[in-house]
Amino acid sequence: MPKNEFSEINFMADKVHIHHWPLDTQKWPDVIVSQVDKDINKNNTKKQIEIKNEIISIDRYEFKKIKKVGVTIPLFKKQCTLVFEGYFKEVYGHIHVTTKEDNYLEIFNKLMSWRSRYFYDSIES
Repeated sequence: MPKNEFSEINFMADKVHIHHWPLDTQKWPDVIVSQVDKDINKNNTKKQIEIKNEIISIDRYEFKKIKKVGVTIPLFKKQCTLVFEGYFKEVYGHIHVTTKEDNYLEIFNKLMSWRSRYFYDSIES
């Protein structure tokens, strides 16, 4: 994909986990902890992931101020994991997204292209 083109990335996540991070940011109010646990962390249904430019949406949660983006394929597993820090609902969090979709390699390649385009500082030199 040429550097000046970007199409959004959409896929279903089998597992998503969100927690407070970094430690030096505002603690999450109990209402956000409860809501995130109910909607995401303790909800085993697949989640819709949509990435447009520098915004990641997970179901109805929208993450901005994205940084520290990592994309991996764990050894011996047919899945892809995206990890990042982001800002949502007036708080910061650390987010882990795992997909086991049949096209996980294609998703991995799209995520790597996206990361290179928007988050070049996340890539080790």
